[in-house]
Amino acid sequence: MESFVKNRKTLAIIAVGVVLGLVLGSFLDAPQAKANPLQDLWNSFLNSFTAPKAPKSNAPRNPENNAQLYKPAIDYEQAVVDAVKKASPAVVSITISKNVPIIENCPFDPFGNLPPEFQQFFGNNSGFTQPCKTGKTQLREVGGGSGFIVSGDGLILTNKHVAGDKAASYTVFTNDGKKYDAKILAVDPTQDLAVIKIGATGLPTVTLGDSSSLELGQTAIAIGNALGEFKNTVSVGVVSGLARTVTASGPNVGAETIQGVIQTDAAINPGNSGGPLLNLKGEVVGINTAIAQDAQNIGFAIPINRAKNDINSVKSTGEIATPFLGVRYLAITADIAKSQNLPVDYGALVRGSGEGAGVTPNSPAAKAGIQAEDIILEVNGQKIDSTHALGDEISKYKVGDTIRLKINRAGKDITLQATLAKRPL
Repeated sequence: MESFVKNRKTLAIIAVGVVLGLVLGSFLDAPQAKANPLQDLWNSFLNSFTAPKAPKSNAPRNPENNAQLYKPAIDYEQAVVDAVKKASPAVVSITISKNVPIIENCPFDPFGNLPPEFQQFFGNNSGFTQPCKTGKTQLREVGGGSGFIVSGDGLILTNKHVAGDKAASYTVFTNDGKKYDAKILAVDPTQDLAVIKIGATGLPTVTLGDSSSLELGQTAIAIGNALGEFKNTVSVGVVSGLARTVTASGPNVGAETIQGVIQTDAAINPGNSGGPLLNLKGEVVGINTAIAQDAQNIGFAIPINRAKNDINSVKSTGEIATPFLGVRYLAITADIAKSQNLPVDYGALVRGSGEGAGVTPNSPAAKAGIQAEDIILEVNGQKIDSTHALGDEISKYKVGDTIRLKINRAGKDITLQATLAKRPL
């Protein structure tokens, strides 16, 4: 009974409110009516009953700035535009020129080998010609690629297969349309990387990112001289694979196995080689280097962290001094471990091949006491496995660095130290 009385009182109050609202509304809606604070109060009262409540968002939130991770499409689009604007001024096009033989038409007698008594039937001048080399040459454009400026005084990072032929000449076109002759400054003996230089100062440079923090699905932006014709072409995709191993071929490198590369579906075309792969911050995270010919948008880029030592080495010494341990090895997988009855299913098995012994004489490995059939398990605590190849781990260090190696020898683990040397040419 008591609750019924309370409900009647509540209904009565609401009814009185409605009547007052109608009366006040008739005055406030009249022409020339002026604003009344009671109207705002009444509107708030009605909205509390009638206004739809905003749905509660279930979108994940960034704990650092308490902002929603999923932005409107226009924000994403603007991020791509900003990244391109940031990096583009430092992206260059590279053309390759070379002296090639001039082919001319020379007189040719197809009956010249016939006996003299038969040649009289064909005449002394057959009028035939054939292409021939006269020893003359002409400088012609034979290819092109991309690169990006890493220092304001004209250092440019690109691929070795773009700028690795010392018999060729190179011309660089900057984003502002200027043209420069370039010279090869240094070539990496183990990676598809080269540094060239142009005679200029005060140039815009790229920002180098951290390729070790890349994740699958992250946005990837490729910029380059597509097909050697369309400068600063932009394509957008995602990081579609990490730590890939591919076999690539090029005019200056031959067939080469490249380990630990980034896979992306951002379109990479001939001529894009040597150009940057960017993240949404406009930072360079990779160097575009190869494509899968029989696929749709499968391209590969060398992680930028593997090029940082090269860049610093050139800046300080004028050459690329790469660290050298001195072992030939077989990367161990579960199948190899089983077939060869190895005590572990990961690591690098030191073993010779037709190219040479497992341990190079007088190398850092030999001086450290590494032996053939040793299994290198770790480098400075980093496990050697399918995503951390021995060569990649060694490349993270500098010439003169001392590293700690965990080794399995005949089933027992031991620790050795080796001081890395400069790789011999």
